[in-house]
Amino acid sequence: MGNVLEIITKESLSPLSLPESTKELLTDPESEATTKNQDLYTCVKWTGKNWIIHQELNGLTVPGSEGSYTKKKCPFLALRFTSMDGEDYGRGYVEEYLGDLKSLESLTQSIVEGSAAAAKVLFMVRPNGTTRIKTLADSPNGAIVTGDDNDVSTLQLGKTQDFAIAAQTIQQLQTRLSRVFLMNSSIRRDAERVTAQEIRIAHQELEIALGGVYAVLSQEFQLPLVELLMHKMGKEKKIPTLPDEGLKPLIITGIEALGRGEDLNKLGQFMQSLAPLGPEVMQELNISDYITRLAGSLGIDTEGLVKSEEQKQLEAQEAQAAQAQMVNQQTMGKLAEKAMPEMAKSMSQSGMGEEPPPPQMNN
Repeated sequence: MGNVLEIITKESLSPLSLPESTKELLTDPESEATTKNQDLYTCVKWTGKNWIIHQELNGLTVPGSEGSYTKKKCPFLALRFTSMDGEDYGRGYVEEYLGDLKSLESLTQSIVEGSAAAAKVLFMVRPNGTTRIKTLADSPNGAIVTGDDNDVSTLQLGKTQDFAIAAQTIQQLQTRLSRVFLMNSSIRRDAERVTAQEIRIAHQELEIALGGVYAVLSQEFQLPLVELLMHKMGKEKKIPTLPDEGLKPLIITGIEALGRGEDLNKLGQFMQSLAPLGPEVMQELNISDYITRLAGSLGIDTEGLVKSEEQKQLEAQEAQAAQAQMVNQQTMGKLAEKAMPEMAKSMSQSGMGEEPPPPQMNN
């Protein structure tokens, strides 16, 4: 079922690094235990209810090494990259492509050795020819000697076609291995112009192919590690103690992350398809719901980022109050403008606005 039942680790330690209480287990006068490294074994077993742990050194249990952990608090994680049904251990990623790696190594060695042999220069002289070997070997560059050029030849390997086949096979192996090991050059087409859509499609193919791997690692490595760190930080009072039933961590990777990425691509394609229809189409969409789905596909928490319905209603009420106040001010201003001529007319009729006559002077 893929559940871990027993974990055994082996460590080779120097006797000088062991505590005094543990060195007592090495007191054997007939052995060289005081100088040789000792193997420390740590055994972790699942009892069905909890994990029990103890350590052994020199065939004896180390004092004070016994202990137990609850189901989700065990610090020992037996990781595996690929799970194989019916096997006690998982398999690594390299093991699946071991044949290609060995073939690439063998072909590369053959080409290197053949290139070294082809680079060797040997001049061959016909045994019964007129050209003498000593004359050819002792003559400096540009000298005039007696001989026949048909008597001298250069040794050639003649394996050019064979090397070309080997080089072509190496290129194919390198391309395949670079793709499975996620090298950037493997997903980019060797051309002058490479579109972003090509890179996006190749990226999606790689994610889909490795989605199962991410799912295994998220459940067997990331989730237990997060739970251990949360428990440790809770004991150290770095975070509040969280209830086991009320709050559970969730790893967004593997199948979940691939699903969200696919939703994001579909939302983008949906909006691109609606763009040619004009701005009238935007009136048919619920923008707040679209923003929420877009943030969910990207794994972004919208709390405090996107306005809530209550906040929208409050802002609308404030805008209406501000608009009503502005209308009232404009109305009061118009009424004041109309009232000013009437007030001036009434003041003129009552004599308040007439000037007093000038004083008269007598002779």
